[in-house]
Amino acid sequence: MIRAVLDTNVLASGFVSDGGTPGQLLTFWGEAAYELVVSAPILKELERTLSKPYFRERYRPDQVKKALERLQRHAVTAAVTVVVQGVATHPEDDLVLATAVSAVADLLVTGDHRLRHVQEHQGVTILTPREFLAMLTP
Repeated sequence: MIRAVLDTNVLASGFVSDGGTPGQLLTFWGEAAYELVVSAPILKELERTLSKPYFRERYRPDQVKKALERLQRHAVTAAVTVVVQGVATHPEDDLVLATAVSAVADLLVTGDHRLRHVQEHQGVTILTPREFLAMLTP
């Protein structure tokens, strides 16, 4: 089974709009089409992201709480045991990549164009949400 880390931007978009590509990726996860991997830093960043005005207008606090609880209960939570520095353009992106490497994930799925330019790091392939959805769609 594919092990994938979805970047915070993909998770946040997926929870807010289930009709778009990120939402479809979460639906596939719910159908056990792949194993979703998160880490404490990703969950913390997701909580911060969902508390921003854009998301607060679209997603109620009780929905945020349920989404985070769903991830904590059903996703694989990996400890970040590998240090990744200077690979991505932002330290937060290095931390997401470190999650994927630590979890021995196959994929890191992100909408971040700068992180996408890395393409692969220590066995982790970096894809866009659309590319990952194409892999999952028969």
